[in-house]
Amino acid sequence: MTAEGGCGGEAGAEVSTEAGTERGRIARRLAEIACAAGTVLIRHHGGHCPHSFKEDGSPASVADLEAEALIIAALAESFPGIPVVAEETCRDVPPAPRFFLVDPLDGTREFLAGTPDYAVNIALIEGARPIAAALAAPGHGRVWYAGESAEEAAISDGRPGPGRPIRARSAPAQGLVALGSRRHGDPETDACLARLPLAEQRSIGSALKFGLVAAGGAGVYVRCGPTLEWDTAAGDHIVAAAGGRVVTPSGDPMAYGRLSEGYRNGAFAALGDPALSARLTLPARR
Repeated sequence: MTAEGGCGGEAGAEVSTEAGTERGRIARRLAEIACAAGTVLIRHHGGHCPHSFKEDGSPASVADLEAEALIIAALAESFPGIPVVAEETCRDVPPAPRFFLVDPLDGTREFLAGTPDYAVNIALIEGARPIAAALAAPGHGRVWYAGESAEEAAISDGRPGPGRPIRARSAPAQGLVALGSRRHGDPETDACLARLPLAEQRSIGSALKFGLVAAGGAGVYVRCGPTLEWDTAAGDHIVAAAGGRVVTPSGDPMAYGRLSEGYRNGAFAALGDPALSARLTLPARR
């Protein structure tokens, strides 16, 4: 497919990302695109949304496909020549020095069940790390985005309102609020959380957990089960830009663009307080 309404692009396509203001401009545009995709999702939410199941057993719906088509077309218009790796129609596209990772509907099971816990993820990757990103939660009316710094905005009429700066929280004396996946719990995640001082555990669907950690609404999100790069890249960058950290079993940041591994992630933890990484033991496997 080509960049004009498609997934491909030129590996050497230029996007100026040296200045923080430029990265912020890119992030704000990604937030606009994510919110526009959210209007597509809202039209399908709460009713019968035709869907099928992929080989891995995960669902793909008409809403996923329509939102992805909108995102890919908008990215091609705003950032011509930059390849897009997207979950539904462009998941085998190879990475480039700069490329986009897109999940048009993160939390499809939650979406089909009628809950508001679903998200739109868009991240611009340079090298192996995200440099600008947006994560919209249409069901909650919120969008988080980040270039060099992180902001949050309310969604109004399918667009992000004025942004306000956000910061992740240091670990409070009374203990952490830990976020877990409503449908993807596992004993390894429970064992990791047992090493941390917890005050409360909440189960929430989709990547919006990253936004809550970045904005200080929670302290930790641990995931040891399988995820893919488009599930995490946007949230990873937003947490880091807000002063938090997303760590892997080695303690290093997550790396993106691993087509040879099917764009699969290993275990990770999103932390509002980076100092907590020393207390974690994540399983070293994919």
